[in-house]
Amino acid sequence: MSEESTINGGSAPLKTALRAGLLPQIATMLRALWISPVRARLIWLSLAILTVILVTSWGQIRLNNWNQPFYDALSRRDFHEFMVQLGRFCVIAGGLLVLNVAQRWLGEMIKLVLREGLVHDLVHEWLAPRRAFRLASAGTIGVNPDQRMHEDARHLTELSADLGIGLLQASILLAIFVGVLWHISADFSFQWHGRSVQIPGYMVWAAVVYAGSASLLSYWVGRPLVERNADRYAREADLRFSLVRVNEHVDAVALARGEAEEARRIELDFTGVLAAMRRLVAGITRLTWVTAGYGWFTLVAPILAAAPIYFSGGLTFGGLMMAAGAFQQVQSSLRWFVDNFSAIADWRATLLRVADFRRAVLTADETHRQRDQIDYAEGDAGRIRIEHLEIASPSGCVMLEEPVVEILAGQRVLIVGGIGPGKDLLFRAIAGLWPYGAGRIVVPRGETFMYVPRTPYLPPGTLREVLAYPRSVSQFESEAFMRALARLGLERLAPRLDESRRWDRELTEDGQKRLMFARVLLHEPEWVLIDEVLEALDSDTRALLRRLAAEDLAKTGIIHIGRAESAPDGYAQVLHLAPDPTLRRLPRLKLTDGQWAETAEPTATEANGSALETSR
Repeated sequence: MSEESTINGGSAPLKTALRAGLLPQIATMLRALWISPVRARLIWLSLAILTVILVTSWGQIRLNNWNQPFYDALSRRDFHEFMVQLGRFCVIAGGLLVLNVAQRWLGEMIKLVLREGLVHDLVHEWLAPRRAFRLASAGTIGVNPDQRMHEDARHLTELSADLGIGLLQASILLAIFVGVLWHISADFSFQWHGRSVQIPGYMVWAAVVYAGSASLLSYWVGRPLVERNADRYAREADLRFSLVRVNEHVDAVALARGEAEEARRIELDFTGVLAAMRRLVAGITRLTWVTAGYGWFTLVAPILAAAPIYFSGGLTFGGLMMAAGAFQQVQSSLRWFVDNFSAIADWRATLLRVADFRRAVLTADETHRQRDQIDYAEGDAGRIRIEHLEIASPSGCVMLEEPVVEILAGQRVLIVGGIGPGKDLLFRAIAGLWPYGAGRIVVPRGETFMYVPRTPYLPPGTLREVLAYPRSVSQFESEAFMRALARLGLERLAPRLDESRRWDRELTEDGQKRLMFARVLLHEPEWVLIDEVLEALDSDTRALLRRLAAEDLAKTGIIHIGRAESAPDGYAQVLHLAPDPTLRRLPRLKLTDGQWAETAEPTATEANGSALETSR
């Protein structure tokens, strides 16, 4: 079960996120942008679009004022004045056209810069040392981070720019045209039971009542759209995760002839998407009754509002059209909320997802401070010391039977244990990824470590970049790459060193593991930690690796977490991993109202079988 599958209408995670409040979530995003490299560009673009909007508003005042002489000329059948006013219209409209194009360009640039800043911040925070690992193992919030940093971040920045610019423009136009409307209807009065009742600024109040009623009704009808949009995005992420998972394991699916079963699972996820979209469509349809109804009535509302003044003789026909235009601008500004409620609900749902993810990323390190930890320290060169090591997990606790262990530079050490999660946890504990438990691990100060997990990771890029990862290619001599390949029997790949491929698809499993050890030879680390890789290789490859360890890595300390049958192969020490008799368990955590708290629900690791999966 993924994080997205838990978010549906009325579910606890979504309710909790909504309770976190709009302002704190906006503040989280603003802080991300403020500390990003795009801050200066964003400020200049914002000032530029503010200037354009102000000039456009001035132009719209001129256009509104143009209504009176133009329609008065029509009512008088004055052809000469009609042509003069037509020429003025062309000048005003031409200027407004240029301003509209400039505003559109600036708006698109703001979207681009907003996305650059937000994604840069999210990726930077997520890929802080070991934080992505901690987030993935800390709870369901860490599922599908790609969806939040890619699609959700893009959607959020685009909606934020469109809504922000629209709100700014509506606010400026409202401030300007309220004055125009007030001036037109400043002395309005009507007769009531023989008495004259005066309503200063009558048309302003009419616009406020009209737009206010529409806004309140839209909010009442459209409020469920926030949850329904969030549910829709969650279900879409579930479907995307399923499709990516099948694509990544398509060979295993084909071998097992599991296409029908995978299609059934994908259909279930797709059914969830369709159900969420149906709920969203129903909500949007109800909202459209309100927005479209007010939209059609708006065609006559300005004339109806100005009609009492016109029929009382207080306005000419041209003045009536100018008043109607000003009323239209005021109520349009006031109805901005109505016209954009669907987009606002969409924005709110997307903001909820991105802000919640960023908060979880920033607080992921708190999981370390809330649990008992292994003590990590740096010590003398050429020596690793492990004291009273116990490793806790939600499924139980394991320990090294040897209370104190010292491993010297160049030594080969084998750690064996039974079938179960313990060896995976031990690998991550020694690497510093899984600090939960007790005891002490002292590593030599300033010496390099390389880790060889059971599942190879070959990043996209050229073969030369794969071998150099995570360092730069320029840090190694060109001949060193070919030498490393040759030592592992991969000479055939030497001509392809500068080809950019998906090498995890190009090479067999055996080839990928040989490439991992070629990377080790190239980097020449002081220490190598291996997680049960050798057992999966054929006897010829294992013999080759033993020879390379003796010749090329003679000064490298090697810790191999493997099986007992490997013990006779020249190891200086054989250590033993066993269940901890205390059966101490690690409580699971989840993010609730910004704080990590214990929960009975499975972690993202247990739910999705990710790289952290500890079961065999």
